Amino acid sequence: MSELTIVSVPGFRAAGVHAGLKKAGALDVALVASDRPCVAAGTFTRSLVRAAPVLYDERVLAETDTSIRAVVINARNANAVTGEQGLRDAAEMARLVEEALDLPPRSALVMSTGVIGVPLPMERVRGGIALAAREMGDTPEDAVRASEAIMTTDTRPKRAARQVTLGGVSVTLAGMAKGAGMIHPDMATLLGLVVTDAAIGPEPLRTALRYAVERSYNCITVDGDTSTNDTQLVLANGAASNPVIDNEGHSDFPAFRDALCAVCEDLARQVAFDGEGATKHVTIQVRGARRWEEARTIGRTIATSPLVKTALFGRDANWGRVLAAAGRAGVPFDPAKASLWFGPLQLLKDGAPVGVDEERALQILSETEIYITLSLAEGDAAATVWTCDFSLDYVTINADYRT
Repeated sequence: MSELTIVSVPGFRAAGVHAGLKKAGALDVALVASDRPCVAAGTFTRSLVRAAPVLYDERVLAETDTSIRAVVINARNANAVTGEQGLRDAAEMARLVEEALDLPPRSALVMSTGVIGVPLPMERVRGGIALAAREMGDTPEDAVRASEAIMTTDTRPKRAARQVTLGGVSVTLAGMAKGAGMIHPDMATLLGLVVTDAAIGPEPLRTALRYAVERSYNCITVDGDTSTNDTQLVLANGAASNPVIDNEGHSDFPAFRDALCAVCEDLARQVAFDGEGATKHVTIQVRGARRWEEARTIGRTIATSPLVKTALFGRDANWGRVLAAAGRAGVPFDPAKASLWFGPLQLLKDGAPVGVDEERALQILSETEIYITLSLAEGDAAATVWTCDFSLDYVTINADYRT
């Protein structure tokens, strides 16, 4: 079966075009729209420095979350820390989409990504939105172009999809995301959009999204920096005509929630493993914790440690750095009961070091996929966090980001 994309969801179309925000003809404006009103939900950055599109979308969703029809996304410019003009520009982007697609007011949402503190080049954005509206389609190529248009320092687009049966009806969820740097989500992702033909009410959709985000985007990190623009949106147009999931107690709610979580986890892992300059895909599992939240806190602390990440890049089995990071996570545990593995190789058992086979450790750390497991023996809870290493290229990319 061919890859499912956002246009595999009945009623959705997409486009990705070049508006001149990026150089050399690269795609930089994406547009996704539904042929009918959607129930919508969003999670956004908790940073005090919030981009204009974040503020705009929050206001729109507070007013109406049952009549959203489109999302426009631009790359190269974050429209963050741009004052009142930035707010006007975000609102104008939405209005331009609504006019171009003949949609009602306040039915389009906006996302932006790129450099902070630079006004949007609105002449180019206007042209890009007009072009995207003309070129919208429902072919796989249209969806691919949309996912490529939202990339910044990403080396590849991120797409994911799942199908689930709800009330005897097949329902599709498909999404796209971008992110490679400034990745340490806090209640959101970098930029992400999931669309579905499921029939679901606003409150259960919000609940499902919060659950999914906590277990996906909020379990990844590249560099410990939360973005000003973090946004994850979900649009559900109800085209599948499944029995409406109108509350969290509905028998189909867990299946929908888990399918949404699976899509978000897939996208989140792709973001973490495409970290700027990354050479290693790192999966950290913390088990034996008292609570899932505590396990995740320890995992995220390990994942953000520059000393851990540089050791992984250097293929150095310096496992003491992992324990040191866990110990400063603010979660109480008894180090005398802790055990640690790199892949299948145990390094620590019940708080005491195990003789390390350095040759075997080097082999394990030379692989692209690296697994770290920390067992606390404090309870039954476990959490998984995804990250990458710090390479020399990370410094180069971020030293030259604006130039």
